[in-house]
Amino acid sequence: MKFCELIADQLAVLGYTHFFFVGGGNIMHLTGALSKRLRPIPVIHEAAAVIASEYFNESSGGARSLALVTAGPGLTNAVTGISGSYLESRAVLIIGGQVKTADLATVGIRQRGIQEIDGVAICRPITKLSKRLESTISRQKISEIFNLPFQGRKGPVFLEIPLNVQAMDSSTENQALFCQPSEAIPRHSQAEFNEIVFKFNKSARPVLLIGGGVQRSTANNISEQSLKLNLPLATTWNGADRVDHDHPCYIGRPNTWGQRSSNIIIQQSDLVISLGTRLGLQQTGFNWQSFVPTGQVIMVDIDEFELGKGHPELNMAVRADANSLITELLNHFHPVNKSWLEFCMATRQLVPLNEVENNFKPEKGFVAPIDFVSWLSRYVDESSIIIPCSSGSAFTCMMQAFLQKSSQTIITNKGLASMGYGLSGAIGAAIANPHKQTFLVEGDGGFSQNLQELGTVAANKLNLKIFIFDDSGHASIRMTQKSYFNGQYVGCDRETGLGLPNWSNIGQPWSIPTVTVSDLGDFSNKECKLLLSKKGPAIFVIRIHPEQTYYPKIASQVTPDGGMISAALHDMSPKLDRKLAKKVFKFIPSP
Repeated sequence: MKFCELIADQLAVLGYTHFFFVGGGNIMHLTGALSKRLRPIPVIHEAAAVIASEYFNESSGGARSLALVTAGPGLTNAVTGISGSYLESRAVLIIGGQVKTADLATVGIRQRGIQEIDGVAICRPITKLSKRLESTISRQKISEIFNLPFQGRKGPVFLEIPLNVQAMDSSTENQALFCQPSEAIPRHSQAEFNEIVFKFNKSARPVLLIGGGVQRSTANNISEQSLKLNLPLATTWNGADRVDHDHPCYIGRPNTWGQRSSNIIIQQSDLVISLGTRLGLQQTGFNWQSFVPTGQVIMVDIDEFELGKGHPELNMAVRADANSLITELLNHFHPVNKSWLEFCMATRQLVPLNEVENNFKPEKGFVAPIDFVSWLSRYVDESSIIIPCSSGSAFTCMMQAFLQKSSQTIITNKGLASMGYGLSGAIGAAIANPHKQTFLVEGDGGFSQNLQELGTVAANKLNLKIFIFDDSGHASIRMTQKSYFNGQYVGCDRETGLGLPNWSNIGQPWSIPTVTVSDLGDFSNKECKLLLSKKGPAIFVIRIHPEQTYYPKIASQVTPDGGMISAALHDMSPKLDRKLAKKVFKFIPSP
């Protein structure tokens, strides 16, 4: 058995079922071996291979996939996907080819082998493990590496295998070459447990903030128990699909670009228990010093570095598995005074998702984006996969206004916030869930960066419905240039030199049906209804006015030295009406 065959065999044993790849000479042995045991999914660009694998693993319910990339540009093309999965703690195994060991550059030489680049050094800062095998290793050690992306705090693992090592006889395996210990899940102490129970039962206005590290089974238990406890539940964007939008205790998705009512509520809490989220600046606001200004923050996470980073200020930092800890805690929490939950629900009713400032009346032929998101929320069924891209106005609009059902799967990658991430991610999710419909919403600027993967959609006949916001360019960049640079538009639309395609026939080269939607009523016509209901891919180009605004948002001011000062999380623009603000700001002053 060649080493590449041992690798393929062990991947199958460990539950890997698919691999995404772009063919290359330096992975030829691996490609041949893996394709005998796993389903090969060729893509057009290596970034798509990693992103698709990330979303596959997030949505598959247990099946695993990997990305296989060749040496040199194969690896460098994949760096965006590796970076995104690292920042969002997503499990991805990347196996890379390399030139023969005899052709590897020695110290001081930039390159010896053709296409040689030190992939291990490039990937080291953005992976849990980045390792080159210059000889074979045992099946046991291979298993340790292949399991590592899914252990502890999830993340990408990069394994580089030179061409000659791929073809070596595996009977020559080196038992002592490498050993990667498994990651143990940290456990909370009894003292920490008791203190959290004490703080919760003493609080009057607690909020549970559920992040992507909270498993669905745990979230279901939280949802059930919260009803008995009158406990308000908020979710991060990575945890958006953990609680149903109409759950009686759900208060929404607070975030720098989040729902205004949710931001107002969480900022008035006297105790926020954060579960399975790193509480980054998007979550707390860039003005993190004002996060939960009159309350305490308890952060539960398995990463000691996230707990100790210094922002936001924590009253308790608990290194533990959020799932096991909250499951035990719920049985020791006392019910909260129902007046707090009633206040939260009243605030949700009083503060609309769609701000008045968004509802300007352009000439006919354009769709209001939040109206579209409302329509999509009603249309998609409870088993659907929702991919709201990863950056820009289409992304923000979806995360502010989409009304999720807890049985749906919603995946995005906000950490890297890379344009072009959505289509590749939707491909991975659709392949992992062939019996479900997958829906992608992405802006025209982002979609254009990765549109070559429509070929992958067509080749695999994916059950994927694609909605492209056609607003003639980079809407969020246009808004920034308008707000902070007096409307000096540079490279943000066709008029300033941005070479976007004609979207009305974008699917034609791949025979993917494409229709343009200029009114929500178009979805009721015969052609749209057929494309939506029929299995297979379809593209819907949603015409959005180029001057469409996206509120609310947290405003920033440019300082004289060129820096930025951001408002607090609850101080979103535009300002609330004074009478309304008086009703919803009960426990902290109205901004």
